[in-house]
Amino acid sequence: MIQDSETVDAFLARHASDVEETVRQAAALEIMPRWQRLAAHEIDQKAGPHDLVTDADRKAERYLTEQLVALLPGSVVVGEEAVHANPASYEAIRGEGPVWIVDPVDGTRQFVHGETGFCTLVALALRGVVLASWTYAPAREQFATAIRGQGAFLEGERLHAGPPEPGRDLRVATSHPDYTTQEQKRALLGLWTKGVAPRACGSAGLEYLAVARGESDATAFSWEAAWDHAAGLLLVEEAGGTHLTRTGEPFRITGGNDLPFTAARDAATARQVAALLSGGAA
Repeated sequence: MIQDSETVDAFLARHASDVEETVRQAAALEIMPRWQRLAAHEIDQKAGPHDLVTDADRKAERYLTEQLVALLPGSVVVGEEAVHANPASYEAIRGEGPVWIVDPVDGTRQFVHGETGFCTLVALALRGVVLASWTYAPAREQFATAIRGQGAFLEGERLHAGPPEPGRDLRVATSHPDYTTQEQKRALLGLWTKGVAPRACGSAGLEYLAVARGESDATAFSWEAAWDHAAGLLLVEEAGGTHLTRTGEPFRITGGNDLPFTAARDAATARQVAALLSGGAA
């Protein structure tokens, strides 16, 4: 089994483009043929009316699981739908071998409504460190990639988030209230202050891409599911941004974070948002 980062780096040097093609094929075969064509029997609820799953989610995840493991023998997949069926499978993120972290359709609610704000997220991690990520929004024809230490790219163009423009309110995408505890709601209320313009988030993957592009300034999220965050966090990092929990530590995909946390386009913005979430000032 592959257990060292140098071997994974060698794999990425040879096969990063193969992973991209696999993600594109999953969308072409299993997702886009169902977009704006879903029948009622192809849509189910998981935890409630805002937590949807479709045949596109299930079939795309199965396709990605088969193809990614074949590309990297000895790897395992932690996918949103597989973990829903078997929560214990999430523990593989904390294991010793390489892990593919997969969200087949991030933004399922938008997908169900026939909107364009959904994407497929794939990240490759080893011992809790995300080494590469792929973010594909097929309805918007946007494909973003990142490899640790090599930068973030959108359609081949390097991304540089840069600091926010001075003198305007910070644009911060926040967790939907339905997915927050009372304590997290109180923490998020810290963003309702002068100089900050919070709004409810859409697809987490696309919110991270907006930060990496400098279109948004930060996120403030209150849940830990690695398939929503792993790909986007690396994208933000490689575009020059950073991420912090309320205690000022980087977010860990292995869990145990003080929530909510932020990912921001630069370190100063991350510190400012994290301070507001913890009830203080930067």
